[in-house]
Amino acid sequence: MRYNFAVICASNQNRSMEAHNALSKGGFNIKSYGTGSAVRLPGPSIDKPNVYPFGTPYEDIYQDLLKKDVNLYTQNGLLKMLDRNKKIKRAPERFQDSTGIFDIIFTCEERCFDAVCEDLINRGCENNKPVHVINIEIKDNHEDAAVGGQLIKKLATMLENIESEDIGCSVENTLEEFQRETNCSILHSLSYY
Repeated sequence: MRYNFAVICASNQNRSMEAHNALSKGGFNIKSYGTGSAVRLPGPSIDKPNVYPFGTPYEDIYQDLLKKDVNLYTQNGLLKMLDRNKKIKRAPERFQDSTGIFDIIFTCEERCFDAVCEDLINRGCENNKPVHVINIEIKDNHEDAAVGGQLIKKLATMLENIESEDIGCSVENTLEEFQRETNCSILHSLSYY
């Protein structure tokens, strides 16, 4: 069965975009989002992040960082990441502002999982359409994002290969199988649109 997937991290930059890229190349129906109040990227020091509103094009962020410190942002991988992102979609999007309806939503950290579940509850369930929210904890660095993107792709493939009429029970069984195969701990919640 073909599902509509979403993948979500805090800023729709690293982890969600790595997974978006992997799933897109795999032919999945995929969108990506962030849940933060703004897009935050590392800056010259921990207390001086680069902050942009959601909707700021990846190209604009790329050009801004290029002007600020090309060496720093080349060395820490941000320019390479933004170059990838702008080839996938125009700009980071915020989940709470989205109108899409998904079958399965992957989140990349527990606080994003909580934000998505809370937002879905606040929206109400007027369509009575189920959505599985699944968290795979991924550290926010380039290496772990690459591994996490492949894990999410593996789980998406397993979920799309379910052949049971009882999808709810089958999702639970598939998640247990995935955890056994990968040693990943996951969170799962069934919500409704």
